[in-house]
Amino acid sequence: MSQSATDAFEIAQFDSSIDVAEVAEDTYQCTSFSNVTAFDTAEGLVLIDTCLPAFAPHVAAELREHTDSPVHTAIYTHGHVDHAHALDEYLLDGQEPPTVIAHEAMADRFDRYARTETYNDVINGRQFAGDPAAMESHSLSEGNSFGWPEHPPTTWYSDELTITVGGVTFELHHARGETDDMTWVYCPDRNVLCSGDLVIGAVPNAGNPQKVQRYPWEWADALHEMAATEADVLCPGHSEPIVDDAAEIEHRLLSYVDYLDTIVEATLEKLNDGAPPHVDIVREIEFPDSEEPWLQPEYDSPEFIARNVIRYYGGWWSGRPSELKPARRAALAEEIAELVGGAERLASRAEELVTADQRLACHLADYALEAAPENETVGEAVANVYEERSDTVDDLMSANIYASAAEYAKEGRRFR
Repeated sequence: MSQSATDAFEIAQFDSSIDVAEVAEDTYQCTSFSNVTAFDTAEGLVLIDTCLPAFAPHVAAELREHTDSPVHTAIYTHGHVDHAHALDEYLLDGQEPPTVIAHEAMADRFDRYARTETYNDVINGRQFAGDPAAMESHSLSEGNSFGWPEHPPTTWYSDELTITVGGVTFELHHARGETDDMTWVYCPDRNVLCSGDLVIGAVPNAGNPQKVQRYPWEWADALHEMAATEADVLCPGHSEPIVDDAAEIEHRLLSYVDYLDTIVEATLEKLNDGAPPHVDIVREIEFPDSEEPWLQPEYDSPEFIARNVIRYYGGWWSGRPSELKPARRAALAEEIAELVGGAERLASRAEELVTADQRLACHLADYALEAAPENETVGEAVANVYEERSDTVDDLMSANIYASAAEYAKEGRRFR
C-alpha cells in the first residue's frame, strides 16, 4: 500500500469488527465490513446478503450464537462480492440447498465480472488500497472471486416480489442506484427495512469514477419509497442499524433524497445551459454540504455523482473539440514539454503549484510524466505532487487513485 493511501478499514462504515444484535423479534443484524440481516422464522432463516467472503466465516459463527435454524432463503441485494458470495458459510451441515433470490439484472453483472476479472483486480486495488497491484495481498481480496457465486440465484424477479416464509412476509423491490440490480426488502410483520447499499454511513456511492453507470435520480425515488414504509428498524448495507426510531429513519432517508436531488438538478441545469464542456459543468456546481456525520464524502465524492449524471445524459465525449478524436497523450505531452523547455521543467512547476492549485498541478504532473516516464527526476516530482493530493482530499476513492498515480510515477510509467 502506498504511504499516502487510505485503507478502506479506516472508514467507519467499513469497520471489520463484528457485532450481532437482535433488532426486532427473532431478527438479527450482523454488522461488519458489509452487513447481513437474518430473520428467524418457523421454516428457517431468511438471510439478506452474506458479507465479504474474508469475514463471512466469522459473521456466520457469531450469528450461530443466536440461532441454529437452517437457511431457508437468501436474498442478494446486489451482485457485489461483499453481498452475494460466501453463502456456504451460513448453511448447516446436511441442510437442503436454500432458495436464493435476486433481481434478473444480476445475471449480466456476474457475466461481466467474469469477463473483466483482471481489470477489476486493478481498479479495486486502486480504489481500496491505493496500489493497483495490492489486491493480490490485501485482505479485501481474501477468498473473493468475481463472476458467479458458488450459490447463484435460483429465483429471479423483475420489478417486485412478495414471499412468505414461516408465516412471515417479505416484500422485495427493485431499484437502480449504485447498481442496476439492487433490491431493497421490507418485512411488514416486523416493520424492518433492509436497504442494501441504497443506505450506507456516508454520501451515497453514486459516483465512483472507475465503475459503471450509477443512477442517483432513481436512487432518490427508491429512498422515497422506503421512507413511505414507516419502518421503525433500518438495516443498511454498511454501517450501524437504526432501531426503534421511525422518525430518525425517515429523516435519514429523506436527507439522502435531498442530497441526491440537489446534485442531479444542479447538474442538469448546467448541462442545459449551452451544453458546455463537462469539466466546466462540474466545476460550476455548488454541492450540498451536510453537517450529518452519516452524510459526509468519506468514500465517494459529490463531484463524481455529478459526472455520473452527465455520463448518462451527455454521453462519453467531454465537450472539448480536441478530445473528440484526440492525439496520443504521449505525443501531446512531448509537444507541451518541448514548448516549455522540457519535462523536468513541467514537473518542477507542478511541485511549485501543488500548495496553491492542486488541480492545475496535477495536469502539469501528468504531462511531465507522459512526456518522460523514464526520467527519475520527473517521476519523483510527480509522485510528490500526487502524494500531496492524496493526503488532502476527503473521499477514499480520490485519495487512493491519487496514491496509485504516485506509485506509477515511482515506477517510471504512465498511469494506465
